[in-house]
Formats: sequence, structure tokens, C-alpha cells
Amino acid sequence: MDSEKQNEEPPTPAGLGQPHHGVDIIGEGEPLGPISFALLADKVPKTAENFCALNTGEKGFGYKDSCFHRIILGFMCQSGDFTHHNGTGDKSIYGENLMMRNSS
Repeated sequence: MDSEKQNEEPPTPAGLGQPHHGVDIIGEGEPLGPISFALLADKVPKTAENFCALNTGEKGFGYKDSCFHRIILGFMCQSGDFTHHNGTGDKSIYGENLMMRNSS
């Protein structure tokens, strides 16, 4: 191994030093455990701010009592649609679809 590579620091894991938010998962009235998210606020500040506000409900609406509307076993769970509860709804603290607003 050459000495230059040997002295390199290991890569920093994604999300280290970023704000974290947790969500407590409940199924059929029983606590199932928490999920923790590292928000990449340095790369997507509006998305991170939107997630934080929806997670805390500070604007009067948010993720509280929303459901997992799509689960693919061994791959992923999808949640966050607190308007229609099926994946078709969206609401942002910015008043319009955040993805559409920031993609142009």
C-alpha cells in the first residue's frame, strides 16, 4: 500500500454532522420502534426544512398519524402522504409542490 493512500482519512458517512430527526413508528396501537433520518441540509436546505416542519407539525399540519401507504418487503416503506393517505397527496410548508418548485 503506498504511503499516500495509507494516510488518507476514511470517507465521512453520509449525514454525519447533519441535523437528524426521528419518527416513532406505531402499528395497530403498539410501538414498533423509531426511525432516524439524517437530513442533508447542506445539499437540499428547503427539503430538510420542509421535512423538519412536517415532522414537528409546527405549521399546524404534518406527518403525525400518517400511514405507510406502500411497503415493498425487504426494500422500502413509503409514507408521508397525510392528505390522501395513498401516495398521491402532497403538501409543503412553502405552499406548493416542493419538488416542482425546485426542479426548474
